[in-house]
Amino acid sequence: MSSDFWSPLKLSIEIAIVAGIIVIVAGTLFGKWMAKRDFKGKLILETALLLPMVLPPTVIGFLLIIIFGKNSIFGELIIWLFDQPVMFTWWAAVIAATVVAFPLMYQSAKTGFEAVDEDIENAARVDGANEWQVFFFISIPLALKALVSGGILSFTRALGEFGATLMFAGNLPGKTQTMPLAIYMAIDSGKMSLAWSWVICMIAISFLMLLIVHLMKA
Repeated sequence: MSSDFWSPLKLSIEIAIVAGIIVIVAGTLFGKWMAKRDFKGKLILETALLLPMVLPPTVIGFLLIIIFGKNSIFGELIIWLFDQPVMFTWWAAVIAATVVAFPLMYQSAKTGFEAVDEDIENAARVDGANEWQVFFFISIPLALKALVSGGILSFTRALGEFGATLMFAGNLPGKTQTMPLAIYMAIDSGKMSLAWSWVICMIAISFLMLLIVHLMKA
């Protein structure tokens, strides 16, 4: 197939992998921290962490523009550090994908860590393990199925991100044009065979990812 087909596919997978790694690390840490801890304002914080799951992608894109735009503190800091704005770049697509995928990983990680028997963790502490050793050698292995499921779902969600990416990263072929954006443009320009190729590819990848999740739970 031509580069017209492979470029958005390659870009989508690259962005989803990088966003997935960020989400897995952040979601695992937040999930562990929130799993068995009670504090004032926990409900508000958890609601905020899950908010991208229910917000329209255009709202997320708008908020990302406000947070990382040229006139914001973060936007000015990025320009000062890298001599260019983050909007309409490859990293903007990664940020958009990370934000929309994070709630899935966080929720899975939190559920997995809540199911870990505290007596096992406490026994490891009694035997001399520090908190990081308990986390890496006890908590994570016991919650591994939930963590892997969350990672797979997050990757799939990042792969299919459309609205926030379009607003924040734009639709630049070879730079920020992911498969969902390419499908939209192909349909708009009447290239139905090309659109079908990407659609079938997206369905196949998503089906495979979900099948793995179900097999893990079986």
